[in-house]
Amino acid sequence: MNLDERCNAIEECYEFMLAYAAQGLADDAGTQSGSQIREFLRRAVAALKGLPEAITADGLDSTAFIAVVDRDARDSLAALELVLAQPTISSLLIDNLNASIHVRALLTDLFLIDEVLKLKSVNKTQV
Repeated sequence: MNLDERCNAIEECYEFMLAYAAQGLADDAGTQSGSQIREFLRRAVAALKGLPEAITADGLDSTAFIAVVDRDARDSLAALELVLAQPTISSLLIDNLNASIHVRALLTDLFLIDEVLKLKSVNKTQV
C-alpha cells in the first residue's frame, strides 16, 4: 500500500467514524453502518502498519518528523485495535475514539505531510 492509499484509508475511517458516532447506536449489530465500522477500522489498522516506511519511500526525508509519525501511528494503532477487540462497537465508543488525542495527532501529521509533499512536488516542477 503506498502513502496515498494509506492516508485515504485512515482519513476515510475517521470520516466514517464521525458519521457512525452521530447515529447513537448501542452496538454494531443489525445495521449497515454496524457491519461497515469494523471494515473501516481494519483498513485503517492495515494502513497504519508500515506508515513511516511509506512516508520515507514517498520522499520525505525528515528523520525527526518520521519518528513523531511513527509514535502517533503506534499510539493510534493501539487505540483502534482496542476498539476492534470489543464484542460490540457502540457509537459512544467510536465517539471516544474520535476524540482521542492520538488519532487527532496522527491526522494532523498526515495533513502536514501531504502539504510538505505537495510543496516538494511544486518546487521540483519549477526547477
